[in-house]
Amino acid sequence: MADPGKDPFTTALALFAAAAKDTGEETLVHSTDETTGTSSWFSVDADGLMTVAPAPEQHPGTPSQAASHTAGTPAGRRVQAEQPATVSPTSGSTAAAATKDADPTSEPVTRRSFKETSFLVSEPVLEPATQGWRGTLTRLGFRMDPSATELAERDDIRTVSRHWPGPRTIAVVNRKGGANKTPTVVMLSAILARYSGAATVAWDNNESQGTLGWRTEKGGHDHSVLDLIDSSQTLLSPSAQAAEIARFVHHQTSDKFDVLRSDENDEGDHEVTAEEVDIAHQVLTRYYRLIVMDSGNTSRAANWRQMIQHTNQLVVPVTAIEDRAEAARLTLQTLESRGGHDAELARNAVVIVSESTDAKRSISGEALKRAKDEARRIAEGFAPHVRAVVRIPYDPALINGPIRYDALQPATQRAWLAAAAAVAKGL
Repeated sequence: MADPGKDPFTTALALFAAAAKDTGEETLVHSTDETTGTSSWFSVDADGLMTVAPAPEQHPGTPSQAASHTAGTPAGRRVQAEQPATVSPTSGSTAAAATKDADPTSEPVTRRSFKETSFLVSEPVLEPATQGWRGTLTRLGFRMDPSATELAERDDIRTVSRHWPGPRTIAVVNRKGGANKTPTVVMLSAILARYSGAATVAWDNNESQGTLGWRTEKGGHDHSVLDLIDSSQTLLSPSAQAAEIARFVHHQTSDKFDVLRSDENDEGDHEVTAEEVDIAHQVLTRYYRLIVMDSGNTSRAANWRQMIQHTNQLVVPVTAIEDRAEAARLTLQTLESRGGHDAELARNAVVIVSESTDAKRSISGEALKRAKDEARRIAEGFAPHVRAVVRIPYDPALINGPIRYDALQPATQRAWLAAAAAVAKGL
């Protein structure tokens, strides 16, 4: 991080040295005096030692990665940090074109339709770096290109920010309890809602009483999916307004998605039927672009099987415990054996392996290491059978209480962004 007590040139020199240490190669710097117009090249090693260097050879028109700065440097001197450009041979096609133009016997250029011509040939301007030492240099006024790591993150953000032509349904399934289904539903909903801005609802499709309502914010009412089903005719009527859905869902104020709770009747005397799943899904697709469905543990239940019929992308969460992984395998095996749409979902599933430990176990350093090793083994086992596998590091913010994206550690947020991008690619 830059020292605010130093002048920008000294700070930049330190950052050039840090860059040389990071890349293992000396940083080539171009300095130009704005007053006299004279320029010079020098290199900076990892110790901050400056050495005069020859100018790199570069074919005219070959772009180079450079960072320039004038204001705040001594005597108005401009400084550029560059990577040596690749020397390319002179293009034969250019010489041929010149010869053709000089040949009076060549055929005249014929007119073409405007449909065959476009002036829009420029690539989008790459936004400068915002992270790491490159971001620090950018904030000092030295425009730096982003690193490969930052570019990958930007790509994931673009992926989860897309809008699809029509509603999409994501089902999060595992036949074993404690497999991280509910945290997965919350995280995917939060990221997709935050970045895409699309209306997103997390639906607890447990056949009796699920836990999604316990791990999220409660609104100013007690309504659940059964209340929504009872009011479906009103909600589906032509005169219904978008805001009316708020009477049945619970808004998450920081993560910007809504929650449709499962039936919380203490008697537990009602199980959602396949027909009721169809009704609720019809209502939700009227009001939301994205539906992320939590599920119970019984793949034979009518509501579970009907959920699968509405699913566009299957997500199978698993923690770093072997019985959770085995339950996930059996869940996918069951769907694959049914053929058709179910089998296609299983083949294109995204498996999310969390390095979290069982709440009853120790969370010592040794326990977390074992969980990490086990998560790696499980991920490698699933990889040949599904479309994507993503690992999530341990984070205490996911273990108990309400789940919020902002409470996660940066590494956990980045991993969940990658998971959401993998899911979005299947929509």
